[in-house]
Amino acid sequence: MTGPGAPRARQVEAELFRRASAGQPEAFGDVVASFRAELQLHCYRMLGSVHDAEDLVQETLLAAWRGLDGFEGRASVRSWLYRIATNRCLNLLRDRGRRPAERPAPPEQVIPPPPTRWREPDFLEPYPDVLLNGVPDMAHDPAARYEAREAVGLAFMVALQRLSPRQRAVLVLRDVLAFRASETAQILGTTEVSVNRALHRARQAIESATSPGQRERVPLPDSAAERDLMARFTTAFEAGDVPGVVALLTGDAVLTMPPEPLEYQGPAAIAQFLSTVPAGGALDRFRLVPARANGQPAFGCYLRDPHAPDAHAYGLMVLTLSSSHVTAITGFADTSVFHFFGLPPTLR
Repeated sequence: MTGPGAPRARQVEAELFRRASAGQPEAFGDVVASFRAELQLHCYRMLGSVHDAEDLVQETLLAAWRGLDGFEGRASVRSWLYRIATNRCLNLLRDRGRRPAERPAPPEQVIPPPPTRWREPDFLEPYPDVLLNGVPDMAHDPAARYEAREAVGLAFMVALQRLSPRQRAVLVLRDVLAFRASETAQILGTTEVSVNRALHRARQAIESATSPGQRERVPLPDSAAERDLMARFTTAFEAGDVPGVVALLTGDAVLTMPPEPLEYQGPAAIAQFLSTVPAGGALDRFRLVPARANGQPAFGCYLRDPHAPDAHAYGLMVLTLSSSHVTAITGFADTSVFHFFGLPPTLR
Protein backbone atom coordinates (compact mmCIF):
# COMPACT_ATOMS: atom_id res chain seq x y z
CA MET A 1 0.00 0.00 0.00
CA THR A 2 1.37 3.39 -1.00
CA GLY A 3 0.21 6.99 -0.73
CA PRO A 4 -0.35 9.51 2.08
CA GLY A 5 -2.82 7.27 3.91
CA ALA A 6 -0.45 4.29 4.06
CA PRO A 7 1.11 4.97 7.50
CA ARG A 8 -2.30 5.42 9.09
CA ALA A 9 -3.57 2.25 7.42
CA ARG A 10 -0.57 0.31 8.72
CA GLN A 11 -1.30 1.59 12.25
CA VAL A 12 -4.93 0.42 11.99
CA GLU A 13 -3.83 -3.00 10.70
CA ALA A 14 -1.28 -3.33 13.51
CA GLU A 15 -3.89 -2.50 16.16
CA LEU A 16 -6.42 -4.92 14.71
CA PHE A 17 -3.82 -7.67 14.54
CA ARG A 18 -2.81 -6.99 18.12
CA ARG A 19 -6.45 -7.46 19.14
CA ALA A 20 -6.80 -10.55 16.96
CA SER A 21 -3.68 -12.11 18.51
CA ALA A 22 -5.21 -11.38 21.91
CA GLY A 23 -8.16 -13.60 21.07
CA GLN A 24 -10.59 -11.24 19.31
CA PRO A 25 -11.35 -13.04 16.03
CA GLU A 26 -13.71 -10.29 14.88
CA ALA A 27 -10.67 -7.98 14.66
CA PHE A 28 -8.99 -10.44 12.28
CA GLY A 29 -12.17 -10.50 10.20
CA ASP A 30 -12.13 -6.72 9.98
CA VAL A 31 -8.59 -6.80 8.57
CA VAL A 32 -8.95 -9.57 6.02
CA ALA A 33 -12.39 -8.48 4.77
CA SER A 34 -10.79 -5.61 2.86
CA PHE A 35 -8.37 -7.99 1.15
CA ARG A 36 -10.68 -10.90 0.32
CA ALA A 37 -11.83 -9.76 -3.14
CA GLU A 38 -8.33 -8.92 -4.35
CA LEU A 39 -6.86 -12.13 -2.91
CA GLN A 40 -9.51 -14.20 -4.71
CA LEU A 41 -8.76 -12.40 -7.97
CA HIS A 42 -5.04 -13.00 -7.39
CA CYS A 43 -5.66 -16.71 -6.95
CA TYR A 44 -7.75 -16.71 -10.14
CA ARG A 45 -4.94 -15.07 -12.11
CA MET A 46 -2.55 -17.68 -10.79
CA LEU A 47 -4.81 -20.70 -11.31
CA GLY A 48 -7.22 -19.74 -14.11
CA SER A 49 -10.12 -21.29 -12.20
CA VAL A 50 -12.84 -19.47 -10.28
CA HIS A 51 -13.56 -22.68 -8.35
CA ASP A 52 -9.95 -23.15 -7.27
CA ALA A 53 -9.60 -19.44 -6.50
CA GLU A 54 -12.54 -19.61 -4.11
CA ASP A 55 -11.01 -22.63 -2.34
CA LEU A 56 -7.53 -21.13 -2.17
CA VAL A 57 -8.64 -17.80 -0.69
CA GLN A 58 -10.43 -19.75 2.05
CA GLU A 59 -7.26 -21.75 2.70
CA THR A 60 -5.21 -18.56 2.72
CA LEU A 61 -7.37 -16.86 5.33
CA LEU A 62 -7.47 -20.00 7.47
CA ALA A 63 -3.69 -20.31 7.29
CA ALA A 64 -3.33 -16.62 8.18
CA TRP A 65 -5.56 -17.02 11.22
CA ARG A 66 -3.63 -20.07 12.39
CA GLY A 67 -0.33 -18.30 11.77
CA LEU A 68 -1.14 -15.03 13.53
CA ASP A 69 1.47 -15.68 16.21
CA GLY A 70 4.14 -15.86 13.54
CA PHE A 71 3.30 -12.47 12.02
CA GLU A 72 6.03 -10.13 13.25
CA GLY A 73 4.97 -6.99 11.42
CA ARG A 74 8.17 -6.55 9.40
CA ALA A 75 6.09 -6.61 6.21
CA SER A 76 2.62 -5.19 5.65
CA VAL A 77 -0.41 -7.35 6.29
CA ARG A 78 -1.10 -7.21 2.55
CA SER A 79 2.36 -8.59 1.69
CA TRP A 80 1.97 -11.29 4.33
CA LEU A 81 -1.41 -12.41 2.96
CA TYR A 82 -0.14 -12.37 -0.62
CA ARG A 83 2.84 -14.49 0.40
CA ILE A 84 0.52 -17.13 1.84
CA ALA A 85 -1.86 -17.01 -1.15
CA THR A 86 0.87 -17.03 -3.80
CA ASN A 87 2.75 -19.95 -2.33
CA ARG A 88 -0.41 -21.99 -1.86
CA CYS A 89 -1.27 -21.36 -5.51
CA LEU A 90 2.23 -22.44 -6.57
CA ASN A 91 1.87 -25.62 -4.51
CA LEU A 92 -1.47 -26.40 -6.15
CA LEU A 93 -0.03 -25.76 -9.62
CA ARG A 94 2.86 -28.09 -8.81
CA ASP A 95 0.44 -30.82 -7.70
CA ARG A 96 -1.85 -30.17 -10.68
CA GLY A 97 1.08 -30.71 -13.05
CA ARG A 98 1.47 -34.25 -11.71
CA ARG A 99 -2.01 -35.39 -12.72
CA PRO A 100 -3.96 -35.29 -16.00
CA ALA A 101 -6.12 -32.20 -16.45
CA GLU A 102 -9.85 -32.81 -16.32
CA ARG A 103 -12.04 -31.51 -19.13
CA PRO A 104 -15.78 -30.89 -18.80
CA ALA A 105 -17.91 -33.15 -20.93
CA PRO A 106 -19.25 -31.33 -24.01
CA PRO A 107 -22.99 -30.60 -23.93
CA GLU A 108 -23.53 -32.71 -27.02
CA GLN A 109 -21.60 -35.14 -29.15
CA VAL A 110 -21.30 -33.33 -32.49
CA ILE A 111 -18.24 -33.69 -34.68
CA PRO A 112 -17.01 -30.12 -35.28
CA PRO A 113 -15.75 -28.98 -38.67
CA PRO A 114 -11.97 -28.89 -39.20
CA PRO A 115 -10.52 -25.90 -37.33
CA THR A 116 -8.48 -23.14 -38.91
CA ARG A 117 -5.66 -24.21 -36.63
CA TRP A 118 -4.94 -26.32 -33.59
CA ARG A 119 -3.82 -24.40 -30.54
CA GLU A 120 -2.37 -25.14 -27.15
CA PRO A 121 -5.18 -26.16 -24.75
CA ASP A 122 -6.07 -23.35 -22.34
CA PHE A 123 -7.45 -24.63 -19.05
CA LEU A 124 -9.31 -21.48 -18.11
CA GLU A 125 -12.66 -20.61 -16.54
CA PRO A 126 -14.47 -17.27 -16.90
CA TYR A 127 -14.46 -14.88 -13.93
CA PRO A 128 -17.66 -12.99 -13.07
CA ASP A 129 -17.40 -9.20 -12.97
CA VAL A 130 -19.45 -9.10 -9.79
CA LEU A 131 -16.42 -10.53 -7.96
CA LEU A 132 -14.32 -7.60 -9.18
CA ASN A 133 -16.27 -5.24 -6.92
CA GLY A 134 -14.02 -4.03 -4.12
CA VAL A 135 -10.79 -4.86 -5.96
CA PRO A 136 -8.47 -1.82 -5.91
CA ASP A 137 -7.17 -0.61 -9.26
CA MET A 138 -3.41 -0.18 -9.11
CA ALA A 139 -3.26 1.78 -12.40
CA HIS A 140 -2.44 5.00 -10.53
CA ASP A 141 0.72 3.37 -9.20
CA PRO A 142 3.67 3.92 -11.58
CA ALA A 143 4.88 0.40 -10.80
CA ALA A 144 1.71 -1.14 -12.28
CA ARG A 145 1.66 -1.72 -16.04
CA TYR A 146 -1.96 -2.92 -16.21
CA GLU A 147 -5.35 -1.75 -14.99
CA ALA A 148 -7.21 -4.17 -12.75
CA ARG A 149 -9.83 -5.02 -15.39
CA GLU A 150 -7.33 -5.20 -18.25
CA ALA A 151 -5.32 -7.69 -16.19
CA VAL A 152 -8.31 -10.04 -15.99
CA GLY A 153 -9.37 -9.86 -19.66
CA LEU A 154 -9.45 -13.14 -21.54
CA ALA A 155 -6.51 -12.33 -23.84
CA PHE A 156 -4.34 -11.43 -20.85
CA MET A 157 -5.49 -14.49 -18.88
CA VAL A 158 -4.76 -16.88 -21.74
CA ALA A 159 -1.27 -15.43 -22.14
CA LEU A 160 -0.75 -15.55 -18.37
CA GLN A 161 -1.69 -19.24 -18.12
CA ARG A 162 0.95 -20.08 -20.72
CA LEU A 163 3.73 -18.73 -18.52
CA SER A 164 5.51 -20.97 -16.06
CA PRO A 165 3.98 -20.74 -12.56
CA ARG A 166 6.98 -18.80 -11.22
CA GLN A 167 6.98 -16.30 -14.12
CA ARG A 168 3.22 -15.92 -13.71
CA ALA A 169 3.60 -15.10 -10.03
CA VAL A 170 6.37 -12.56 -10.66
CA LEU A 171 4.48 -10.78 -13.45
CA VAL A 172 1.28 -10.51 -11.42
CA LEU A 173 3.00 -9.36 -8.24
CA ARG A 174 5.19 -6.79 -10.00
CA ASP A 175 3.18 -5.48 -12.97
CA VAL A 176 -0.40 -5.93 -11.78
CA LEU A 177 -0.19 -5.55 -8.01
CA ALA A 178 2.77 -3.13 -8.01
CA PHE A 179 4.86 -4.92 -5.40
CA ARG A 180 8.51 -3.86 -5.40
CA ALA A 181 11.18 -6.32 -6.54
CA SER A 182 12.36 -6.71 -2.94
CA GLU A 183 8.80 -7.46 -1.73
CA THR A 184 8.24 -9.93 -4.57
CA ALA A 185 11.51 -11.70 -3.73
CA GLN A 186 10.44 -11.96 -0.09
CA ILE A 187 7.00 -13.31 -1.05
CA LEU A 188 8.52 -15.97 -3.29
CA GLY A 189 11.53 -16.74 -1.12
CA THR A 190 14.05 -15.89 -3.83
CA THR A 191 16.44 -13.10 -4.85
CA GLU A 192 15.76 -9.80 -6.56
CA VAL A 193 18.03 -10.87 -9.42
CA SER A 194 15.90 -13.97 -9.96
CA VAL A 195 12.72 -11.87 -9.82
CA ASN A 196 14.01 -9.40 -12.42
CA ARG A 197 15.09 -12.16 -14.79
CA ALA A 198 11.74 -13.92 -14.53
CA LEU A 199 9.92 -10.62 -15.03
CA HIS A 200 11.88 -9.84 -18.20
CA ARG A 201 11.01 -13.21 -19.73
CA ALA A 202 7.37 -12.96 -18.65
CA ARG A 203 6.96 -9.48 -20.12
CA GLN A 204 8.35 -10.62 -23.45
CA ALA A 205 5.91 -13.54 -23.56
CA ILE A 206 2.88 -11.43 -22.62
CA GLU A 207 3.70 -8.68 -25.11
CA SER A 208 4.10 -11.16 -27.96
CA ALA A 209 0.76 -12.83 -27.13
CA THR A 210 -1.43 -9.73 -26.71
CA SER A 211 -2.34 -6.99 -29.18
CA PRO A 212 -0.99 -3.56 -28.24
CA GLY A 213 -3.58 -0.79 -28.35
CA GLN A 214 -6.54 -3.16 -28.49
CA ARG A 215 -7.82 -1.87 -25.14
CA GLU A 216 -8.24 1.64 -26.56
CA ARG A 217 -10.66 0.36 -29.23
CA VAL A 218 -12.98 -1.48 -26.81
CA PRO A 219 -16.32 0.24 -26.11
CA LEU A 220 -16.74 1.29 -22.50
CA PRO A 221 -18.66 -1.20 -20.32
CA ASP A 222 -22.42 -0.62 -20.51
CA SER A 223 -21.92 2.21 -23.01
CA ALA A 224 -24.51 2.88 -25.71
CA ALA A 225 -22.11 1.40 -28.30
CA GLU A 226 -21.67 -1.81 -26.30
CA ARG A 227 -25.40 -2.17 -25.60
CA ASP A 228 -26.25 -1.66 -29.27
CA LEU A 229 -23.77 -4.29 -30.43
CA MET A 230 -24.93 -6.78 -27.80
CA ALA A 231 -28.59 -6.23 -28.77
CA ARG A 232 -27.85 -6.85 -32.43
CA PHE A 233 -25.82 -9.96 -31.61
CA THR A 234 -28.59 -11.34 -29.38
CA THR A 235 -31.29 -10.70 -31.97
CA ALA A 236 -29.37 -12.41 -34.76
CA PHE A 237 -28.25 -15.37 -32.61
CA GLU A 238 -31.68 -16.13 -31.11
CA ALA A 239 -33.26 -15.83 -34.57
CA GLY A 240 -30.89 -18.48 -35.91
CA ASP A 241 -29.52 -15.88 -38.32
CA VAL A 242 -25.94 -17.10 -38.83
CA PRO A 243 -25.21 -14.54 -41.60
CA GLY A 244 -26.49 -11.84 -39.25
CA VAL A 245 -24.14 -12.98 -36.48
CA VAL A 246 -21.19 -13.22 -38.86
CA ALA A 247 -21.86 -9.71 -40.17
CA LEU A 248 -20.98 -8.39 -36.70
CA LEU A 249 -17.52 -9.99 -36.75
CA THR A 250 -14.23 -8.48 -37.81
CA GLY A 251 -12.42 -10.11 -40.71
CA ASP A 252 -9.88 -11.71 -38.35
CA ALA A 253 -12.34 -12.71 -35.60
CA VAL A 254 -11.67 -15.99 -33.78
CA LEU A 255 -13.89 -18.53 -32.05
CA THR A 256 -12.39 -20.74 -29.32
CA MET A 257 -13.74 -23.07 -26.64
CA PRO A 258 -11.24 -23.59 -23.79
CA PRO A 259 -9.93 -26.14 -23.06
CA GLU A 260 -10.55 -27.55 -26.54
CA PRO A 261 -7.51 -26.97 -28.80
CA LEU A 262 -9.67 -25.79 -31.72
CA GLU A 263 -9.57 -22.31 -33.20
CA TYR A 264 -11.84 -21.03 -35.97
CA GLN A 265 -10.62 -17.83 -37.59
CA GLY A 266 -12.51 -15.56 -39.94
CA PRO A 267 -16.24 -15.17 -40.68
CA ALA A 268 -16.45 -18.17 -43.05
CA ALA A 269 -14.93 -20.66 -40.59
CA ILE A 270 -17.00 -19.31 -37.69
CA ALA A 271 -20.18 -19.45 -39.81
CA GLN A 272 -19.49 -23.10 -40.61
CA PHE A 273 -19.06 -23.89 -36.93
CA LEU A 274 -22.22 -22.04 -35.86
CA SER A 275 -24.19 -23.76 -38.63
CA THR A 276 -23.26 -27.27 -37.51
CA VAL A 277 -22.18 -27.58 -33.85
CA PRO A 278 -24.35 -25.62 -31.34
CA ALA A 279 -27.68 -27.50 -31.24
CA GLY A 280 -26.79 -28.91 -34.64
CA GLY A 281 -26.81 -25.38 -36.06
CA ALA A 282 -30.32 -24.54 -34.76
CA LEU A 283 -29.31 -21.32 -33.04
CA ASP A 284 -32.98 -20.30 -32.72
CA ARG A 285 -33.28 -22.89 -29.92
CA PHE A 286 -31.08 -20.72 -27.70
CA ARG A 287 -31.91 -18.00 -25.22
CA LEU A 288 -29.12 -15.62 -24.28
CA VAL A 289 -29.05 -14.04 -20.82
CA PRO A 290 -26.70 -11.05 -20.49
CA ALA A 291 -23.81 -11.34 -18.05
CA ARG A 292 -20.28 -9.99 -17.67
CA ALA A 293 -17.09 -12.00 -17.38
CA ASN A 294 -13.45 -10.92 -17.23
CA GLY A 295 -14.45 -7.29 -17.74
CA GLN A 296 -16.18 -8.23 -21.01
CA PRO A 297 -19.79 -8.70 -22.17
CA ALA A 298 -21.00 -12.27 -21.90
CA PHE A 299 -24.10 -14.42 -22.16
CA GLY A 300 -25.42 -17.36 -20.24
CA CYS A 301 -26.59 -19.65 -23.04
CA TYR A 302 -29.68 -21.78 -22.52
CA LEU A 303 -30.93 -24.45 -24.91
CA ARG A 304 -34.68 -24.85 -25.25
CA ASP A 305 -36.09 -28.31 -24.66
CA PRO A 306 -38.08 -29.21 -27.82
CA HIS A 307 -40.56 -31.19 -25.73
CA ALA A 308 -41.01 -28.78 -22.79
CA PRO A 309 -41.12 -25.04 -22.13
CA ASP A 310 -37.84 -25.14 -20.22
CA ALA A 311 -34.41 -24.01 -21.40
CA HIS A 312 -31.40 -25.64 -19.77
CA ALA A 313 -27.92 -24.23 -19.11
CA TYR A 314 -25.68 -24.93 -22.09
CA GLY A 315 -22.56 -22.81 -21.57
CA LEU A 316 -21.17 -19.32 -21.15
CA MET A 317 -20.20 -17.20 -24.16
CA VAL A 318 -17.82 -14.26 -23.71
CA LEU A 319 -17.34 -11.65 -26.44
CA THR A 320 -14.30 -9.51 -27.14
CA LEU A 321 -15.18 -6.22 -28.82
CA SER A 322 -13.36 -3.66 -30.91
CA SER A 323 -15.21 -0.49 -31.88
CA SER A 324 -18.51 -1.68 -33.36
CA HIS A 325 -17.58 -5.30 -34.08
CA VAL A 326 -16.84 -8.59 -32.32
CA THR A 327 -13.23 -9.75 -32.54
CA ALA A 328 -13.54 -12.98 -30.55
CA ILE A 329 -16.16 -15.42 -29.32
CA THR A 330 -15.03 -17.61 -26.44
CA GLY A 331 -17.30 -20.44 -25.36
CA PHE A 332 -17.11 -22.24 -22.01
CA ALA A 333 -19.06 -25.49 -21.83
CA ASP A 334 -18.72 -25.99 -18.07
CA THR A 335 -22.03 -24.81 -16.62
CA SER A 336 -20.82 -25.34 -13.05
CA VAL A 337 -19.64 -21.70 -13.12
CA PHE A 338 -23.19 -20.40 -13.63
CA HIS A 339 -23.89 -19.93 -9.92
CA PHE A 340 -20.93 -17.54 -9.62
CA PHE A 341 -22.71 -15.33 -12.17
CA GLY A 342 -26.11 -15.58 -10.49
CA LEU A 343 -27.40 -17.57 -13.48
CA PRO A 344 -29.98 -20.30 -12.81
CA PRO A 345 -29.56 -23.84 -14.16
CA THR A 346 -32.91 -23.66 -15.93
CA LEU A 347 -35.09 -20.97 -17.48
CA ARG A 348 -38.81 -21.56 -17.42
